[in-house]
Amino acid sequence: MSPGHHEETLIDWDEALDNIGHVPGADITLERWKRLAEDYRRSPEVAGSLETDLVYGPRPRNRMDIVRTASRSRGLVVFIHGGYWIRLGKEFFTHLAAGMRAAGFDVAIPGYTLAPETRISGITAEIAGAVEFAARHGDGPVMLAGHSAGGHLATRMVCDDGLLPASVRDRLARVVAISGLFDLRPLLLTEMNRILKLDDREAREESPVFHQPASGQPGHEVVFWVGALERPEFLRQTQLIFEAWKPFREVVLVHKRQRDHFSVVEDLADPNSALVRTITGVQEWD
Repeated sequence: MSPGHHEETLIDWDEALDNIGHVPGADITLERWKRLAEDYRRSPEVAGSLETDLVYGPRPRNRMDIVRTASRSRGLVVFIHGGYWIRLGKEFFTHLAAGMRAAGFDVAIPGYTLAPETRISGITAEIAGAVEFAARHGDGPVMLAGHSAGGHLATRMVCDDGLLPASVRDRLARVVAISGLFDLRPLLLTEMNRILKLDDREAREESPVFHQPASGQPGHEVVFWVGALERPEFLRQTQLIFEAWKPFREVVLVHKRQRDHFSVVEDLADPNSALVRTITGVQEWD
C-alpha cells in the first residue's frame, strides 16, 4: 500500500489521525509547552538537579536529559515524547517531569532521531538503547511512560522480541502508554507516510498489537491510558491493544475524563494527578 491509496478507502486516515486539527489551540499548546519547559530548566527548583544532553548513542539527537529528584530517589521514570515520530523533541517536555520528581523519582527524557532521517524501526532501536542507558544512570525500579508516538515506543520496549536486556527488563516495574498508537497499518494510508516511509512489513513488525507482551513479574502491569475526548481512532487502538494483551499479562485500561490528546499528558506536571500516581505506583487509576 502507498500513501496515494488513501483516496480509495472509506476512511480518511489523515483526518482520523489528525490530533492538532481537532483540538482547538493545539499549535499554541505546543509552543506553550516549549516555553514552560525552558522556564522549568532555568528555575531555581531544578538548579543543580538537571543533567542535559547526555550522549546515549552515535546520532545527533541521541541525547538525554535527566531531572534528578531533590530527595533520595525512589526510582527512575523514562518518559518518551510523541510527535508522530516526525516532530518535537525532548526540549518541549522538561516541565512534565515536575510531578514525578516531586513524588521522589528521577526522570529521564530521551531525544531520538526523527523521520525521514530514520525509520520507525530505527527509532525503536534508539529508544531501547536510551532506556538501557538511563537504567545505568538511575537506581531502583524503572518505570516507562510515553505519550502518543512515545506511547507506541514505550509499549514496544515490552514486546516479546526482547529489545531490552534482561538486566533492564528485571527492573521494569510499570509501563504507562498514554494515548499511543499500537497498530501502525492505518499510517500506510496517510500523507504522513511520505515521511515515515512505512511498508507493510515494517508496519506490522512495529505494531505492538501483533506482538505478545514479554512476561512481567506479578504486580508489574502495563497501563493503557487514553483521554476520553481523543479522536475515535486513538480510543479504538487503545481498546484493541488492551484486548490483545490481557490474556498474556496484567494490563489496565483507563479512559481519563475531560482529557484530549494534549491535555491528557499535562497531568504529568501535577504530583497529585492520577496519572503521576499510576506511574509511580500508587495506582489511582480514575
